[in-house]
Amino acid sequence: MNFKGFKGDFNFTFRLAYPVMLSQLGQVMVGVADNVMVGRLGATPLAAASLANSIFFLILMFGIGISMAVTPMVAAADGEGKKGKIGRLLSHSFVINSFSSLLLFLLILGLSPGLKWLSQPEEVVSLAIPYLLIITFSLVPFMFFQTYKQFIEGLSQTKQAMYITVIFNLLNIGLNWLLIYGNWGFPELGLNGAGWATLISRVLMAWAIYLYVTRSKRYRKLLGTFSLKNIRFPILKKMLQIGIPTGLQFVFEVGAFSTAAIMMGWIGVNALAAHQIAINLASISYMMASGLSAAAMVRVGNQLGKRDISKLREVGFSIFVMVAVFMLSFAVVFLLTRNHLPLLYINDAEVVEMAASLLVIAAFFQLSDGVQVVGLGALRGLSDVKVPTLVTLVAYWVIGLPLGYFLAFGLGWKEIGIWTGLLIGLTLTAFMLIYRFHALSLRLYRQSQKRTAV
Repeated sequence: MNFKGFKGDFNFTFRLAYPVMLSQLGQVMVGVADNVMVGRLGATPLAAASLANSIFFLILMFGIGISMAVTPMVAAADGEGKKGKIGRLLSHSFVINSFSSLLLFLLILGLSPGLKWLSQPEEVVSLAIPYLLIITFSLVPFMFFQTYKQFIEGLSQTKQAMYITVIFNLLNIGLNWLLIYGNWGFPELGLNGAGWATLISRVLMAWAIYLYVTRSKRYRKLLGTFSLKNIRFPILKKMLQIGIPTGLQFVFEVGAFSTAAIMMGWIGVNALAAHQIAINLASISYMMASGLSAAAMVRVGNQLGKRDISKLREVGFSIFVMVAVFMLSFAVVFLLTRNHLPLLYINDAEVVEMAASLLVIAAFFQLSDGVQVVGLGALRGLSDVKVPTLVTLVAYWVIGLPLGYFLAFGLGWKEIGIWTGLLIGLTLTAFMLIYRFHALSLRLYRQSQKRTAV
């Protein structure tokens, strides 16, 4: 590996990653704004948002995972110079994402009545169900948006989705202000107002990216092979072989935090509200690190298409270094401001104290969280998804969550115990994924050296 080339890799990766990071940050900041605005209504609406979002985002992240299958395939086709293949990949992605969004939509509708059976406070459930039903309708336009977003990101075009995301997220926040509190003569809908704001902004966001991609001269030649008449099963199968395990990776990770939210509800409303505040803040660094993960997926996939394995390893490890520095900076911020950040959400002293203690643990898992998300992205670039899926299953569901349950309810650590289990699960995942990338890329490098020697 040429470590002197790391500086150039840092610059190139940053130019590719920062629009995704800002786009992801925009998504997270809408969540932060939602929670800050809903938190002003009290601990119960905030806890209801936490409960509903824990179910919704679990399903949504599976859909995002499925939609991401097109990105490394487009990146590899671009690296190989097979331009005619790129439009065909988009048509197959469109079909998969359309069917997936409808199935996931129906799944959430079917699951929503089950909130009553999760042993949550009754007043929380009564607010959570209607809010969940509203945001569920936003899943279909969001998946439509993802189809085109992941397509252009595979071509290393990341700024356009950023602009669209930021614009309509700002609209979302404005609609929150109007619909949650009933400002300017709009109806005062409370928590449900945040749901309607999300739905409206996502419909408009999907329409905007569709117009951009289909009317841009940049993609006109690539879209010449886009056709829903020539869908081929082998391509659908290959996409699903990448997309379904990727979706499961997200489900296992997000599902662990969703299950943690449910266990927090067993402790009480305040613990659930504190969890929502802390996870909302931790998601800022995570979603920005996922921008580096997206860059890793595209750059590794592109180098794989070019068959430059030495450069592939250099690129991958340079991004691991970048995310480590980035996440350690967030760890320091969380430690220094842990007593102040929760006050942005709520003035309840007990909730603020709980959230501050959880932010200490969040600071400790920043490095692990960043490394594991970049590891998943780099391995997706290699089309390696089955082993990482198994890793996330074992780390979170066999080790992290059971240990968190034991610490919380067996040893009486309560909310601290649940988050300690999550910390251990994230750390194990990070170690195993970075080793997997090293071993797999080294094997490919040695194979390429043998071919060169022959």
